[in-house]
Order: sequence, then structure tokens, then C-alpha cells
Amino acid sequence: MTAFIFPGQGSQKVGMGVELAEASARAREVFEEVDDALNQKLSAVMKDGPEGELTLTSNAQPAIMANSIATLRVLEKEFGVVLADKAACVAGHSLGEYSALCAAGAFGLAETAKLLRLRGIAMQDAVPIGVGAMAALLGADIEKATALAAAAAEGQVCEVANDNDPTQVVISGHAEAIDRAIELAKDHGIKRGIKLPVSAPFHCSLMEPAARRMEAALAETAPSAFTVPIFANVIASRVTDPAEEQRLLVEQVTGRVRWRESVIAMREAGIERFVELGGKVLGPMVGRIDKEATIVSLVTMEDLENFAKENA
Repeated sequence: MTAFIFPGQGSQKVGMGVELAEASARAREVFEEVDDALNQKLSAVMKDGPEGELTLTSNAQPAIMANSIATLRVLEKEFGVVLADKAACVAGHSLGEYSALCAAGAFGLAETAKLLRLRGIAMQDAVPIGVGAMAALLGADIEKATALAAAAAEGQVCEVANDNDPTQVVISGHAEAIDRAIELAKDHGIKRGIKLPVSAPFHCSLMEPAARRMEAALAETAPSAFTVPIFANVIASRVTDPAEEQRLLVEQVTGRVRWRESVIAMREAGIERFVELGGKVLGPMVGRIDKEATIVSLVTMEDLENFAKENA
């Protein structure tokens, strides 16, 4: 049994999707549709940068999605490997959950691009620059990270944002609290804390204004039925009801990305193989969560061709 999985923010890089676009009209169609939906040549930013512009949350989120969906469309249309036939479920990391829903037919491509553009703007606008921060805790499990966040809060927000794998947890909140957490990390048996180069404190309660904006947007552009179940970030379990998923996407803005638990839940549901589309970020996390899992990353045309031959 196979899960198709979709990467989140941080997987963007200048040059992403260029090889696919040069080799495949199907990929070019995806990038052009996203450009048209956003009224912006996002594909040019993806191709040529500058990196600072691509890294902007409002650009990075639709760009990562576009790259993942372009990879999927080439796999389906040119190599005949169809998600609905091959995948038992889908999942994505943070914004990757939108990519997963697009892949499974819950949102159209243009709808997904517009939702992610709004999501990026809303998350950026929720907290003034410099007020919030995030840090990756290396060598931290969820128990240690939770205890550290509680100790560092001192009346401010300091919360676990991403439970990525058994060795990496990300915290988010007020900048001063995050700085305190980094200083206290070794006292809590954590190897070290590294402040992340992000423009806002994602996946914590400071994102409440963004959650309200996404609630309004999703009320107007609600997910429709999806072809395969999705394992949702905030509950780390299987969802088949579009109305439930709509509610969970709102909760996801302020809620923890339970990626480690999601992978465990998928494994317990019988998933043996994880196929990452458009990146090589989630695969290593899956490998650290469960060394027995089979991991495939599809980025290049060669990757797609080899996967198609093995799954003919």
C-alpha cells in the first residue's frame, strides 16, 4: 500500500520545476495555470529567483504546490501512473496538505493556488515582523520539546509547531520566548536550538487572525469530495469527509503539524511505501520515523520514468 505525500515550506529553491517544464508540456500547463490564477509570473520567480522573493511566504506556498502538482500531472498524463489507482491515501506537511487535496481532486489547481496565496499573506500579516520567531530543536523528542516550550514561555506564547520526526521538533511563538528556549535547550537534554529564517511564527496561537481569514476563504471555496482519504496534520488520522477537512484546514493554521504521528498512523493503516512528489524533504523524515518504510522521492523526469517502469 502506497501513500503519496507532499512537502511544505522550506522545500522551495530557485530552479525548482525547470527541468520538468523544459521536458513536459503537462508541467508547463500547470505552471501557466498557476501564473494565470495569481496574475503573476510565479514560474519566472521559481526559475530565476531572486531567492528572497521566492522565499516570501505568499510566493513559496503556491510555488511548492505548483511544483508538486506538476510532478504528479507528468506522472499521470505522460507515464500513466494515476494517483487514484496507486495511492491508498495522501498527506502533506502544512501547506502540503493543500497540495494533497488538489492531487486528490478536492480543490482545482487555480483554487489551490489562490487559497495558498491568501494563506501566505494572512500568516504574514497576523504578526508584525520581528514579534514572532520559530526554532528547530535538534535531538529533541516531543516530550522534551513540550517541557522546554513550557519553561521558556514565561507568560508569552511558546508552543510546539511541528513534530517532524523523533529527532526534530519545531517551536513557535514570541521572539523573546523562542530566544529563551534556545538558551535553555541543553538544560532540557536537547542538543541545540536553531532559529529558523522565517518571517512569521507559524502553527501557534499567534496565528489566530490568519485562521479567521482562512475560515472565511474556505467557506467560499470549500473542498469537494476527494478520490482517496487524507491523513490530516492536526489530528494525524484519516479523513474522508470534506466538511471535516474544511474545519481541520482552519485549525491547521494555529495547530501543530503532527507529521511524526501521521506517518505512524499511516503505517498502522497498512501503508508500506511513501512517495514524495516534488521534493526530498519528507522522505528522510519518514525514514527516521520508521526505518522499515519504503521511501521514493520523485523530482526529476528520470525519477518519474523509473517509478513508472516499476509500477507499470
